[in-house]
Amino acid sequence: MYTIDVKTQGLFFKQINEKNKYSSETIQCIENTVINLLKNDTSVNRPGMLLGKIQSGKTRAFIGITAMAFDNDYDIAIVLTKGTRALAQQTYERLKKEFEDYKEDDVIQIFDIMSMPDNLIDYELDQKLIFVVKKEANNLRRLQKALFETYPNLANKKVLIIDDEADFASIGFSKTQQEIYEINVIAGLIDNIRKELNSADFLQVTATPYSLYLQPEDLKIDGSTKTFKPVKPVFTELVPVPDAYIGGEYYFEESEEDDSIASHIYEPISSNELLILKKADGRRFKLEDVLTNNKINSLRHAIINFIVGGSIRRIQDKRVGVRQKKYSFIVHTEQAKAAHEWQETIVAEMKDQLKHILDTDINLLNDLIQESYEDLIKSLSLIDSYIPSLEEIKFEVITALSKDYLMITKVNSEKDVSQLLDDTGQLKLRAPLNVFIGGQILDRGITIGNLIGFYYGRNPKTFQQDTVLQHSRMFGYRPIEDLAVTRFYTTNDIYDVMKKIHEFDSSLRIAFENGGQDKGVVFIQKDDKNKIIPCSPNKILLSKTTALKPLKRLLPVGFQTGYKSYISKAISELDQLIGKLSTNDEQPFLMDLDQAVTIIEIIKTTFAEDEGKQWDEAAFISSMEFLSNTTDSANQGKVWCIIRKDRNIGRIRMDDRYEDAPDTPKGKTSELRIAKQIATDIPALILLRQNGKEENGWRNCAFWWPVLVTPANTKTTIFTSKSIE
Repeated sequence: MYTIDVKTQGLFFKQINEKNKYSSETIQCIENTVINLLKNDTSVNRPGMLLGKIQSGKTRAFIGITAMAFDNDYDIAIVLTKGTRALAQQTYERLKKEFEDYKEDDVIQIFDIMSMPDNLIDYELDQKLIFVVKKEANNLRRLQKALFETYPNLANKKVLIIDDEADFASIGFSKTQQEIYEINVIAGLIDNIRKELNSADFLQVTATPYSLYLQPEDLKIDGSTKTFKPVKPVFTELVPVPDAYIGGEYYFEESEEDDSIASHIYEPISSNELLILKKADGRRFKLEDVLTNNKINSLRHAIINFIVGGSIRRIQDKRVGVRQKKYSFIVHTEQAKAAHEWQETIVAEMKDQLKHILDTDINLLNDLIQESYEDLIKSLSLIDSYIPSLEEIKFEVITALSKDYLMITKVNSEKDVSQLLDDTGQLKLRAPLNVFIGGQILDRGITIGNLIGFYYGRNPKTFQQDTVLQHSRMFGYRPIEDLAVTRFYTTNDIYDVMKKIHEFDSSLRIAFENGGQDKGVVFIQKDDKNKIIPCSPNKILLSKTTALKPLKRLLPVGFQTGYKSYISKAISELDQLIGKLSTNDEQPFLMDLDQAVTIIEIIKTTFAEDEGKQWDEAAFISSMEFLSNTTDSANQGKVWCIIRKDRNIGRIRMDDRYEDAPDTPKGKTSELRIAKQIATDIPALILLRQNGKEENGWRNCAFWWPVLVTPANTKTTIFTSKSIE
């Protein structure tokens, strides 16, 4: 393979680097990308890939790539943005700001394609050119006309096409026929433009490419071979993620550590509350009761928390002598504009009544402030920062209400967003405390600064990977002081689906880092004969996936048992069956896979079908079967088993969330630790006999709680219990 020398200290990159102060890792990523673009023939179907994380600095990285590309004989950069005016404007303003020094020197011209003049002279056309183009038919046709009709000489120049947020066209997830048609039209237009250019390279920039190229081309399971030929990028470069980045690991992993401020970030809301916020209905909720009705308790608590949290941060800023920042809060539960109007009415009424009780019922206001203060103090006390007194907070909140620091803005159209952007293309924070109410328009890459509250309620049954992760506006670079007053409000069901999506995301990213682009990731499902077979990635339905990675736990959470009279016979059967298998409850032992499957099937019958969260035992069993059978060890077809009895764990934790760690008892040897030691090539099944006492939230009847631990040598695998036809 021949080597390519690139200029790394040319005119453009040198100044961009001085402005952005790239880390050595990011410079290496930029250099590697430019080398690969020069070395490889890339296209829409075989692109280069720049893979980052949500709000992790991908734009900053591709700006550096653009600058270094200009230093290495590229003449034109075409930046394709998602199809919204707001995001196109944000990208345009960002590029203008980054390259402003060059623009004044007449060495570069930057255009939004829809406002590009048709009378440019050769002096301007001979400069480096950047075109910002929405991935929308009219924009792309305008680009085509500019390149091949108005200024045909441009078609002979060396062009870099950068497809920003390329996940919108991911082939891996369910789309409607209309979406598929639109995606194909846009992809076709882009590809036609690339083919007509004399010299063009194609770089996709995304955080969610996923199943584009992860499936192994030859996969053998249970003696059957199935071949897939997925689209695969020519190369992949990972954007380095600094330690300061806050993403899914913080919200869904670190949040399980009791000594972390992340453990206080999630606060559950009820699905009934979301119904009330969907539309006005006086039979369910009266607007005048906005400060006292428990049916919207979570939203009220969220808004008060935001006011108190923002006030705490402004007090802290003032104390250290820095400019007091402005803070933001998002309400996103519905796409329908009518719902946004109703939610705006509720929050506006809440604001008006809070101002009213300043004079009429100060005790109620004090109670609301104290409730939030006691909530936020739990996380504030875990970091080294100034904690204002309750009296300081009351004074600051009263000041905020009396001086109208709280602004409520409904955003449900492109026009709304465009009017709210500042001169950098970011959503403008006009007041010290800003509440934005809207739908997906808020989530399409728009930057929302200093976000310390997110009230989220989209239906998890319709979740798609690329869409949901873009909804995660709380991801990004966040100071720890902001995190200490940040809260995320959603239902348990939505939180669990988002956690599952995070697991999917992190599993695939690990596969990339370990050479997954070449080795692939296993996608599997069960066929009509209950047999595990390979699954094409575009058959994956995200809400029905299980991501398998080394030493992961799988277990039912949030379930309720059946009543004693209904399940006692099954429990007795399990006691006898498990008792025969083990002569020593303290020691792990090997169990035949079919025996383990039988036990899990019986355990499922002891769980109530109509109360609590439903356990997907099919995915549990299928994962156990796959992990037990796809090994070259002598223990193929077996699982390790660990049995413990006389347990009294509660159903609900102190923080009102479902218990999810029955395998890590306090004051005892952790079964999970033992399982991780023995689960090398085959999985370990932990069976915990709980006494099921009523005072612990159960139905006063013993039951068995299973936990599956995946082997240390597990290959990253995505199992779907339901595929898209």
